[in-house]
Amino acid sequence: MNRSGRSSQSIARRLLLQAGFGTVLLGSAGGYTLAPFFASAAAAQPRRHDRILVVVELSGGNDGLNTVVPYGDDAYYRARPRIGIKPDRLRRIDEHFGFQQTMSGFERLYRDGKLAIVHGAGYDQPSFSHFSSMAYWHTAAPNSGATYGWLGNLADQLDPGGAANFLVNIDTNQSLAVRSRLHVPLVFDDPNLFRRSAFADQAQTLAAIMARGDGRSPAEQFMFDVSRSAVDSEALVRDAWRNYKTPVDYGLVRFGLDRVAALIAADMPTRIYYVAYRNNAFDTHVYQSDVHSRLWTYTSDHIAAFIQDVERLGRGDDVVVLAFSEFGRRVQENTSQGTDHGTAGPAFVLGKPVRGGQYGLPPSLTALDDGNLVHTTDFRRIYASLMRDWMGFDDVPKVLGGEFDSLGFVRPA
Repeated sequence: MNRSGRSSQSIARRLLLQAGFGTVLLGSAGGYTLAPFFASAAAAQPRRHDRILVVVELSGGNDGLNTVVPYGDDAYYRARPRIGIKPDRLRRIDEHFGFQQTMSGFERLYRDGKLAIVHGAGYDQPSFSHFSSMAYWHTAAPNSGATYGWLGNLADQLDPGGAANFLVNIDTNQSLAVRSRLHVPLVFDDPNLFRRSAFADQAQTLAAIMARGDGRSPAEQFMFDVSRSAVDSEALVRDAWRNYKTPVDYGLVRFGLDRVAALIAADMPTRIYYVAYRNNAFDTHVYQSDVHSRLWTYTSDHIAAFIQDVERLGRGDDVVVLAFSEFGRRVQENTSQGTDHGTAGPAFVLGKPVRGGQYGLPPSLTALDDGNLVHTTDFRRIYASLMRDWMGFDDVPKVLGGEFDSLGFVRPA
């Protein structure tokens, strides 16, 4: 009997999704998601000692050479006579590399041993398309057209039951990175505007089912569970944001980590957060220097504030942050005092549990592939390190489609 009931409910769910009822939204000025299925968000109990992974996407293709600047290499200044950053305008971290002068937050974390730089992150046969390259990073499957995101797949492995609010995406649209078979991410931007919405015909159906309090068939019960979970989730998010107070200054551009801190403070059961610095901000083709410098002021300040805030909350040992961009820029500056789409670039792993330092081999600035850096670290090694060493998931091929060695940038538990 139970088996038959589950089968009917599964069929109902699939048919409703195919019919378009999967577009029931939790909206916030354009942000939306499906509600978590068959699970009440209010019933999900916090687990204070679970490890949390926060992924920050720097969209647009960050210029890694003007972020972690190889000032000790003369080839850098030969390739960039106008936009190369002089040594006296850097925050030097060793005899070869320095951060942009605006990256005081990152410098402080690096000095404190809480920031790992992973050099030369990329993949074979690189794409210069923002859309394609970001999709490869999202799915951990370059040149494949994979359907689900690496974080969505990881969530399915860590929690096959599809618990409510396991995945949270702070953005105006759901990222492919969190697309999952078994989990439906909670997606929002502004917590104050976080409300259910639906197409008109769907809204009428939902209202009718909710008014009865229960479904009369598997299909109706499915819609009731969707609507009830949506109500629970939006209330949790709004309450967490409303009740959150912090003395930490998150900087001039708050692109979402303050909202993550609020949910962590409220003991949301979320294990994976995905946050985007959106609108292709790092696509610096023209007059790059001032724009890129400002972007890193905002980014460095915001991420460093988040690390400080979670430590203030007593959760510093539970949180690790990955910051990445879909590709780097070409070594040679262009004629518009900017840089064009390139290949490899640095990624950053931050937090109290991190073994600070530099990982991977810095790419050569002279042994190039048609003017582009040759990647030295497959980006999936970063993912494998986070899965195996941080999240405690050893069967890496189930998510990444192959075995990848860890880099060792996370301290042992």
